[in-house]
Amino acid sequence: MRSTIFGVVFASVLMLAGSWQTVAAANQTARLSLPKADRVVVLKSERRLILMKGDFVLKIYPVALGRYPKGHKQFQGDAKTPEGEYLLDFKLRNSQFHRAIRINYPNARDVARARKMGKDPGGKIMIHGLPNTMSADRVGHPTLDWTQGCIAVTNRQMDEIWKMVDAGTPIEIHP
Repeated sequence: MRSTIFGVVFASVLMLAGSWQTVAAANQTARLSLPKADRVVVLKSERRLILMKGDFVLKIYPVALGRYPKGHKQFQGDAKTPEGEYLLDFKLRNSQFHRAIRINYPNARDVARARKMGKDPGGKIMIHGLPNTMSADRVGHPTLDWTQGCIAVTNRQMDEIWKMVDAGTPIEIHP
């Protein structure tokens, strides 16, 4: 009788331990999978990129911007980061930076404004990591605004953003 009770108790403990391990594994998986953002907001004056899901803030990252961050991008070579509403339309795994997500600048209004000035509006505006050939210290990230108009984060941050943001996600860039 004692051995039977011991066997039942031992079997119950093993079952509970197995259940606990399953719950622990599920929790670990949940921690590893990051939620998807449905909107990206950039506050240029605060040097912040915010990943949003509805009205909920998922993550906030410090950023570096174009060398001349005040004002809206007008034309190619002005080293300004655009302002307004755009889409993150394409992910680049291989670029001169550690991953990049393209912002669909210029829009029709940007093109018209640049043409009126007799200029090319430029393009290739991205959220990206650090240059493949330089460290954060070398470019002064994030203390210095070092890009040609892009929004830059560290490589580790870019890996997180890459997982949390799909192509087609809207981005708002505010002054």
